[in-house]
Amino acid sequence: MALTLVLAGCAEDGYEPAGPFRPLPEGQPPQVGPPTESTPAPAPGDPAEPGSGESGGDPNVVATDLAVPTGLVVLPDGTAVVGERETGRLLQVFPDRSPPRELMVVPGIDTAGDGGLLGLALSPTFDEDGLFYAYVSTATDNRVVRFPLGGTPNPVLTGIPRGEVHNGGGLAFAPDGTLFVGTGDTGDPALAQDTASLGGKVLHVDVFGQPVGSGPVFSRGHADVKALCPGLDDPAVLLAVDDSSTGPDELNTVLQDSDHGWPAPGSTSTGPLLEVPGDAGGLSGCAAVGGTVFLGALEGRRVYVVTVEGGGVTEEPTALIPERYGRLRTLALDAEGGLWVTTSNGDGAGTPAEDDDKVLRILPPSSGGSSPI
Repeated sequence: MALTLVLAGCAEDGYEPAGPFRPLPEGQPPQVGPPTESTPAPAPGDPAEPGSGESGGDPNVVATDLAVPTGLVVLPDGTAVVGERETGRLLQVFPDRSPPRELMVVPGIDTAGDGGLLGLALSPTFDEDGLFYAYVSTATDNRVVRFPLGGTPNPVLTGIPRGEVHNGGGLAFAPDGTLFVGTGDTGDPALAQDTASLGGKVLHVDVFGQPVGSGPVFSRGHADVKALCPGLDDPAVLLAVDDSSTGPDELNTVLQDSDHGWPAPGSTSTGPLLEVPGDAGGLSGCAAVGGTVFLGALEGRRVYVVTVEGGGVTEEPTALIPERYGRLRTLALDAEGGLWVTTSNGDGAGTPAEDDDKVLRILPPSSGGSSPI
């Protein structure tokens, strides 16, 4: 039974193409890493760069003045790369609050509705190939592309339905190097049950976009899968954050052929691990380690901390940084246990502060001086 959180208190839809997304050689990526003498971090106040990362001395704030940072990945060197939904910019962000460094602009992004540069993931062989995977909206579809820094985005998976709302964007690599992709139903729940549509699904493909198994659809019946996170005690377990506009948001365990909407005969029907009412939810981010799951909430304006045991949530979630930074979107964990969080106050639904949007890195205290999470 799901634990319900109660808080007191498309190609034929008129879009026009907007490339370029074409199969060109990807080439070798430039080096990404901490500032060096040859590639120093930009000086504070450089008008071509975002803010310096300073925010009134708040140690949790590592970058400011960003344009709806939505994609987020942590690099092997402990820095992070964030993608701005509305500009397509990729920026390297540093845990020591050095000014962010602009890396490139992903071309061909269409930002109508809630589309744009949505999800980011690192190639499972990133140390060798330097490839980024991105879930992006074009004028005609949502798609997954891959590229090295400075390279042309090459299509991996195309034809995902695109609309004004519910465009999905979750990306996560499995331990075997295959890719899970979370999509949205574009506001049409029937798409989530349509086996011929890629909308409202979790898809499973290899690094070239070829289906794993008999087809790309891994699970169906989803509204808007903004985030996917493997982890917990079993790395083969996949969790999906589903942001619904008509009912409670859900945290789901995703299984092969599971149906999370209107279960069809013969399908595997699984109820949600957690339901969060819309006015406390807007679930948009997910990160998991051990038996702990962290969920970013837009309307909830906090990070929910959820303990999963025996395949279920057994106690009421707790809140991390509630009502402190506004709408919280994407989450990622680094090797030191630091929780990276993007704010989303400039997305048109929030009230941005003068230095929004921000990237946070929260490192809970412990006796050893680093996070236990």
